[in-house]
Amino acid sequence: MNRTFLLTLWMALAPTVLCAADPAPRPNILWLTSEDHGPHMGCYGDKVASTPNVDALAKRGMRYRVCWSNAPVCAVARTTLITGVESPSIGGQHMRSMVPLPSGMQLYPALLREAGYYCTNNVKEDYNVTKPANTWDASSNKAHWRNRKSGQPFFAIFNSNKSHESQLRKRPHDAKCDPKAVRIPEYHPDTPEVRRDWAQYYDQVSAADADAGRVLKQLAEDGLSEETIVFYYADHGSGMPRNKRFPCDSGLHVPLVVYYPEKFRHLAPPEYKAGGESERLVSFVDFAPTLLSLAGIKPPAWMQGHAFAGPFDAGPQTYVFGFRDRMDERYDLIRSVRDERYVYVRNYLPHLPYGQHVAYMFETPTTQVWKRLHDAGKLTPAQAIFWNKKPPEELYDLRADRDEVRNLANSPEHQEILKRLRAVHEQHVLQTRDMGFLPEAEMHARAKGSTPYEMARDDARYPIAKIHAAAALASSLDPKAAPELVKLLNDQDSAVRYWAAMGLLMREQAGVAAAREQLLAALRDDSPDVRIAAAQALAQYGQPADLSEGLAVLTKLSSPVENGAIGCIAALNALDALGTKAHSAADTIKQLPTKGDAPHPRFADYAGRLLQDLRGKLPP
Repeated sequence: MNRTFLLTLWMALAPTVLCAADPAPRPNILWLTSEDHGPHMGCYGDKVASTPNVDALAKRGMRYRVCWSNAPVCAVARTTLITGVESPSIGGQHMRSMVPLPSGMQLYPALLREAGYYCTNNVKEDYNVTKPANTWDASSNKAHWRNRKSGQPFFAIFNSNKSHESQLRKRPHDAKCDPKAVRIPEYHPDTPEVRRDWAQYYDQVSAADADAGRVLKQLAEDGLSEETIVFYYADHGSGMPRNKRFPCDSGLHVPLVVYYPEKFRHLAPPEYKAGGESERLVSFVDFAPTLLSLAGIKPPAWMQGHAFAGPFDAGPQTYVFGFRDRMDERYDLIRSVRDERYVYVRNYLPHLPYGQHVAYMFETPTTQVWKRLHDAGKLTPAQAIFWNKKPPEELYDLRADRDEVRNLANSPEHQEILKRLRAVHEQHVLQTRDMGFLPEAEMHARAKGSTPYEMARDDARYPIAKIHAAAALASSLDPKAAPELVKLLNDQDSAVRYWAAMGLLMREQAGVAAAREQLLAALRDDSPDVRIAAAQALAQYGQPADLSEGLAVLTKLSSPVENGAIGCIAALNALDALGTKAHSAADTIKQLPTKGDAPHPRFADYAGRLLQDLRGKLPP
């Protein structure tokens, strides 16, 4: 391991604690968190919502107009929260994955504990990084500030799962919100099922609000209300389909209400006033440095966020960023940027529809009826977008299009905005060393012997500039790019070769025809991910003779025994994309094992889910 890197990291990991020499009292800090809901609350002007407790907190404190969760799903969002680093910069961007952190890199509760805070979590963790043993004083459904030493400042999280995706579809349900009262976004069909799901969602947000109220009551009973800075926020947008799992504004925009008691008003940002609203753009990567700043601790240099309060307030930021990678068993690669008004979305796998079959998402009645109406050709153009292939770029004006259904990427009047946000996105990818451009199995292979975080900062192991350039060219869908993609199939870096094969796959028959011999040669590439991409391209869009060769490669690599529990996911997705063309390999597919070597149990179920879905489409 590079000794200079370790020394630099160690120096960055040594936080400066102002409060150690400062006799002034330190605040308690309470985070009230909930799951799967956007700013559908009374304090945000929602006329349907019944959220009296958070509304009352907002009257005493301040709400943030724009807070993004960075990731539109819990484990990835929480990984960014607990580290202060964007998940793709650590390698934790894939849902329910697990990666190690560099030795000595601490999660924020450990830094607070070193400064004398009693840190508790009640109760959800769900991180995609290995948690060191010294992270929490207590993390369970019994964890509480009441168990601290006398006079000890505390940091406490209380999480409500009442508004989780699973709860908005739970039946039977004692309905309170009238389905006729809810607003149906333009992307959803207006059916009884959709209205019932949205109405139940509002009921569950009310239940999460009640949980927050119970904790605030305990705080008051303990005489701590004026000793404690309180945050209320949700972990990402609503659990409704096309919100959760998608890094558009509806999937990332969450409520954030913060209350500063008079005693600690000096720690509040300059724009703070009771009952007010902050125009400052904030996101989850900013929460850890803000928390440390409030405790008088200088955020370590490796944290990528910007404190928005306390003595280390970094000032307003111009942009917030979003990301989506593998969601359970289905891969995608989407990045997004938001400024005060516009959302830019970059799709690096545009040949995939938004609405891939994620088994858990399809348990929601809205998803099921929405898909049935699409298959029957009964959706409006705005409602049909979700089930179609994606454009490489999207641009939305949130002032005129709150539901993000009118893509302005090709609008002549918006080209300067598009170029600006595209450049911001590309700079951010390089600056954060975003690992989403490595296939998941490749990322783990390159990081062997160290960690993904360290690997990504070694240009010899991760030449991100040229890999990202290959990904951008591949996903541009520019037909004139085919000759350059053919050349890239011979690059020394396997990730560049992967993107070259993917780019030819995305160009369908024309792409494969331009590179058939090179793709056939790529079936023997050293990288399994290159072989998978080439095999799918040939089987799906090649000549009739190419189908059997492509299927032979894909079925072999679809075995978790042959290709590991991570590697087989990509091959199984490729087989599934072939549709009826995979039927000639039905007997082999039916015999594939569902378990194999996995670096962590969190990966273990995905092959089985994909095989169940795939086998259900095969002839008997």
